[in-house]
Amino acid sequence: MKKFTTALATAAAAIALFTGGAQADGHQCGEVQITEMDWASAIMITAVSKFIMEQGYGCDVTVVPSSTEPSIVSLAERGKPDIVTELWVNSTPSYDKLVEEGKVETLTNVLSDGGVEAWWIPAYLAETNPELTTIEGVMAAPEKVGGKFHNCPTGWGCRTVNDNVIEAMNLSEKLEIFNHGSGETLAASIASAYEAKEPWIGYYWAPTAILGKYPMVPVSVGDYDAEVHKCNTSADCATPGVSPYPSSRVITAATTDFIEREPAVADLMKKLSFTNQQMGEILSWKEANKATAEEAAVYFLTNYGDVWQAWLNDEAKTKLSALIK
Repeated sequence: MKKFTTALATAAAAIALFTGGAQADGHQCGEVQITEMDWASAIMITAVSKFIMEQGYGCDVTVVPSSTEPSIVSLAERGKPDIVTELWVNSTPSYDKLVEEGKVETLTNVLSDGGVEAWWIPAYLAETNPELTTIEGVMAAPEKVGGKFHNCPTGWGCRTVNDNVIEAMNLSEKLEIFNHGSGETLAASIASAYEAKEPWIGYYWAPTAILGKYPMVPVSVGDYDAEVHKCNTSADCATPGVSPYPSSRVITAATTDFIEREPAVADLMKKLSFTNQQMGEILSWKEANKATAEEAAVYFLTNYGDVWQAWLNDEAKTKLSALIK
């Protein structure tokens, strides 16, 4: 796989040398800044987007490491980056204000099935202790889930929501709240628990390779309340309440300035979208092969031609098809 990726990069450089970055209308794609959020599906979407923009459209792409809240602040204050490749809208209420102000536009539902967020326990724990599938059961016997709640890293939208729900139900009186430093350590805690068949409770989401590999069961925290959840998404929520996550709309957004400047690339990103099954398969392959995001992007492009070819204009499709055979 690494040899193929290197050969592909060499071929791409040769094509770029002879064709340049000009598009069919003569427009030269310039510099493009795109986010790379610190979780697996977002990293994958960014890797695929970067490859296609560079090799199909001739763009000079800069990847900006970020997470949900910092990216929104940057859009509001600086109008950068140009594109947020994966944004979970239900956890970012300030996004709607940016749309209303005309600063950004939604391009597509990048995860077409939507995202699933919840608090989970391992399936083996739910089978032996079905009472733990409700938060009341967990709080009645916190030792059965290991006495620790695995929370999101700082900067993630889910961290704000979880912190407010934790406060509303006084969960910290029953469980130690362990705030992970990264998505990697959060994922590793699930894998470690599964390998040892130990108790575990915490936040996670789908589509992910982790939930594809390790069956988890959601913990019910009650009925969904839209107003309560809306308040919980704010760090300044005056009256935190208890509500589960809704099914989340997961989008790609771009600044209005970028859409006007690079209409062909904006059109590409309006079509670039994955089903949860597709994303889960790609992430599982990446994990099983210990591949980099770039290698997994090549795997996707090599094996899902019927998907990505529908995203591209004719010129970009010709360029990419010459590389991916």
